[in-house]
Amino acid sequence: MKFATRAQRIEPFYVMEIAKAAQERAARQAPGEPPMIFLNIGEPDFTAPPLVQQAAERAIREGRSQYTPALGLPELRERISAWYAQRFGVDVPARRIVVTAGASAALQLACLATIEAGDEILMPDPSYPCNRHFVSAAEGQAVMLPTTAAERYQLSREKVEAAWGDRTRGVLLASPSNPTGTSIAKDELARIQAFVQARGGLTIIDEIYLGLSHDAQYGQTALALDENIISINSFSKYFNMTGWRLGWMVVPEPMVAVVERLAQNLFICASTLSQHAALACFEPESIAEYERRRAEFKARRDFFIPALEQLGLSVPVQPDGAFYAWADCRAAAAKLGVSGSWDFAYALMERAQLAITPGRDFGSVETADFVRFSTANSMEQLQEAVRRLRALLA
Repeated sequence: MKFATRAQRIEPFYVMEIAKAAQERAARQAPGEPPMIFLNIGEPDFTAPPLVQQAAERAIREGRSQYTPALGLPELRERISAWYAQRFGVDVPARRIVVTAGASAALQLACLATIEAGDEILMPDPSYPCNRHFVSAAEGQAVMLPTTAAERYQLSREKVEAAWGDRTRGVLLASPSNPTGTSIAKDELARIQAFVQARGGLTIIDEIYLGLSHDAQYGQTALALDENIISINSFSKYFNMTGWRLGWMVVPEPMVAVVERLAQNLFICASTLSQHAALACFEPESIAEYERRRAEFKARRDFFIPALEQLGLSVPVQPDGAFYAWADCRAAAAKLGVSGSWDFAYALMERAQLAITPGRDFGSVETADFVRFSTANSMEQLQEAVRRLRALLA
């Protein structure tokens, strides 16, 4: 069977390959071995809070499962708009909000609506691998620009300007970022946006971890800067609804009709039941629970990263959001007699029953020497992971 060239360009998602290997290793656990600890997937251990679950049950009982408008339930778009006003003090009209089948669908729609074949999109290296594959699937080309810890693994205006060429269409950023958990400074983002706009380009920013910011100077939406920015968001991370596959995008007003037409043909609509459930995310009781959980994620970060540092797993930049630790594993790998993040990850899986993610997915700049730990797991699991690492590396 012959497959399309675009399909051949998409590399495996190694995060999921490692996850499968960890599950297989856990399934053949020897008697007396401790159970596998999974710090490899960026999925909160919290599930949807009670009001959200109740709203879903109510929607099922009442038979509210028919198609919604392709742009999403009007009530949900209004509640998202109100959340921006309440949380960030930013006016984001509901008419510019498009509810999607997860942030993945939002990224696909954004790329299909704006990228022509051969267009180049500038992205930081390291960054989330699927983002560059959305560009590729739209027949564009992701141009990965090396970043450093001193830059918080984010792009600067100078790097964007230096890389901008005749085929450049725009930039795709993430703040906070996966795998580093770092955000781009507001002033730097404003400088990038001013340059991109002057070149007639576009700025797409992945803000799916925005609700999980821990530092006020970074925890602001890019939508406060310019209504021409395309923002991608999700109910998966802050709102703890990963498997519900629900997200949204905020687009410039002229883009709404274009995205609606694409969504009608490609998706019809996002899950109706998930949309009805998500209405309850914005109730005061739910928001209070989400904020309690955000504080718990911060407590996990504040415990886990110093522990990694003490074990020789250096984290060059303190993450200001999300739930990741991007750690240099060279010293620790040498203690285990292995080289590189891939072999180090497998060594931890086999010798400590600990699943983490090697840097291979996230780009090419130093990623062979870095691993990503997810701190989305419980404090008890993180403490046990540290005990196992300490024993293994002693």
